[in-house]
Amino acid sequence: MKTILVLGAGTGGIITARELSRTSGNEEDINLVKILVFEKEETSVFAPSLPWLMVGKRKKEEVTERTNKLDASGLEIIKGEIEAIDPENIAITVNGKKYNGDYMVVSLGVEQANAHNLGHYGHNFFTLKGATDFHEELEKFSGGEIAILVSSLPFKSPAAPYEAAMLIEAFVRTNNLSHNTNVSLYTPEAGPMEFAGPEAAEELRKLLEKKGIKYYPNYELTSVSRNQLEFSNGKSYAYNLLAYTPKHQVPQIIRESALAGSSGWVEVDRNTLETAFKNVYAIGDITSITTETGAILPKIGIFARQQGAIVAHNISRKMANLEPDQTFVPEGTYFIAAGEGKASETRGNFSDSTNPEVKMKAPAQWGHLSKWWDEKFWFFKNF
Repeated sequence: MKTILVLGAGTGGIITARELSRTSGNEEDINLVKILVFEKEETSVFAPSLPWLMVGKRKKEEVTERTNKLDASGLEIIKGEIEAIDPENIAITVNGKKYNGDYMVVSLGVEQANAHNLGHYGHNFFTLKGATDFHEELEKFSGGEIAILVSSLPFKSPAAPYEAAMLIEAFVRTNNLSHNTNVSLYTPEAGPMEFAGPEAAEELRKLLEKKGIKYYPNYELTSVSRNQLEFSNGKSYAYNLLAYTPKHQVPQIIRESALAGSSGWVEVDRNTLETAFKNVYAIGDITSITTETGAILPKIGIFARQQGAIVAHNISRKMANLEPDQTFVPEGTYFIAAGEGKASETRGNFSDSTNPEVKMKAPAQWGHLSKWWDEKFWFFKNF
């Protein structure tokens, strides 16, 4: 029986494991392939819904599920920290025990670092706790300066700060705080989601302006203190309530392994997602993927899902002694929550990242319903 090691039960890891189960011939009583999923967290969080959680549009129990409830034939969840990774021999060590496999898929995501001691002053809304704590503060907020801060580049889910800003603005307006409250977004980016190209970035900038959100591009954080942000351009701004994106970096276990490339991230073949080691793949935010034009792909959740499905399909082909026949194409549709029960449908193709084809529609109820359905179907399908 073949064994596949899936490192991480985030979005990409879950898709990989379930697709492997589906395409391998595993059934309830007959398992032809052993799928071992390694995860240190007890709770699986649907990260795209965290901005909704920030403003009270979701409760914790609506965006989480127990990791051990992942459901697929032949799938086993192994809890614990990964202590060593040996990609050359397709082996890892967890809780002092060594596991060997025939294939490995690394989907560990990013490590979130507390740069500038931001955790002491604000709320990291890329975590369940941070989004929940921010909402508790927002409910008590009586007015002042609300800051959404992108602390460094690159960061995953690059639409999230803009979603957060628009949802917070809608909360402020609904709760009659607009007369004494400003919502501001500070980012090192040159423009909103600059990876999406000038057309989509301009559409999003106009949307922020229409909502009265103050937008500060090219603002690189140098320090933070209580109620004060300092930037590399010498400017400083006061805040009363702060939500921020943390510094994103490669997990330490990867930095200590042979998987870390010259970029600092795990470098893979852009078509197959295979690393420099045979039958070892990496997907999602932990990777650095360079397009034919030399540009680096953004860390978008839909890519992790697509990559997981493709890798699972091709591994199943290999196990059946067939040639892999699917390649990763960086394209897809995602929805940017804009408040008031609306979201912008955004379609993009990043094959040419220097000139991406991205079209962003005006916020609409249909976009919101699509985003809502994606959340509900995720839990229905996987747990």
